[in-house]
Amino acid sequence: MLPEILTITLKPAIDYATTTEHVTAGPKLYCNKPKVDPGGGGVNVARTIVKLGGSVRAFVVVGGAMGDRLLALLAAENVPVMECRVRGETTYSLAVTDETTQEQFRFSLPGELLSEDEGRMVLNRISDTVQRDGLVVLSGGVANGLADDFPQEVQAAVSRCNGRLIVDTSKAPLKRLIEAPVAPLDVLRLDRSEIEKVFSRPMRSISDNLAFTERLVRRGVARIVITGHGEEGSVMVAGDQKFFCHAPKVAVRSKIGAGDALVGAFAFSLSRGDPPEEALKWGVAAAAATVGTEGTSFCGFTETHALLPQCRMERF
Repeated sequence: MLPEILTITLKPAIDYATTTEHVTAGPKLYCNKPKVDPGGGGVNVARTIVKLGGSVRAFVVVGGAMGDRLLALLAAENVPVMECRVRGETTYSLAVTDETTQEQFRFSLPGELLSEDEGRMVLNRISDTVQRDGLVVLSGGVANGLADDFPQEVQAAVSRCNGRLIVDTSKAPLKRLIEAPVAPLDVLRLDRSEIEKVFSRPMRSISDNLAFTERLVRRGVARIVITGHGEEGSVMVAGDQKFFCHAPKVAVRSKIGAGDALVGAFAFSLSRGDPPEEALKWGVAAAAATVGTEGTSFCGFTETHALLPQCRMERF
């Protein structure tokens, strides 16, 4: 039996994915029947781990009828859940693919505001849920109303249990983690686009990406930092070791959840006792397998394992 991984989703959503003949401004656009899936960073990480045959429990902050539906969707995928109820309604997102151009348009709606009391309750529930020496993944956006340093509060709770924490977030909380680290995270994962948006810093080349990632490790932001470089693959700096994992070439059907699949497969591999470079190969393979699926679907073990030999690891 593999050790159970805990994923944390502070801002889940129900994901709708559909298609229409052509996306254009003005006329009413008639869409096809949508594919409906549970979503949000940690939710998708948990779905990936289940698909790969790992052991996971998803801590999910939910509310209202949409929250009930999200939990039902997770139950249908056999994802074990620990729900954390709040007053606000769980939000949703929409992805529309243009059938003519195959371009995908993605819309994310804001979730409702969490009160200060709810924020304390969520943190206390997380603290009570973290297992000693466990592996924890905090992935996705931080809910409205929670402080920018909330991921660092989660880090402290995980640290008290001698656990390991993987973080994949964005916007102001990501900037806070990078600019004011309290202690090194175990793993920080971020996209090239997140770096460029948050820090107004272009990442044109793998060398640019590698230099930025190495600085984060040297500054004590995290012991391991993984930075995506689009369809080319991912950079990883682990201590004094530097890698670039080249992604396999696949037909792109939907980019939804590729980053979450990477994190899920990386965590799954770590839970098996694999070294970080092997875990990165699993992550890159899972991301590639996921972009080859329709809408908000996720990769399985067979598809991911088949792509592993094509994930070429380069050391620097």
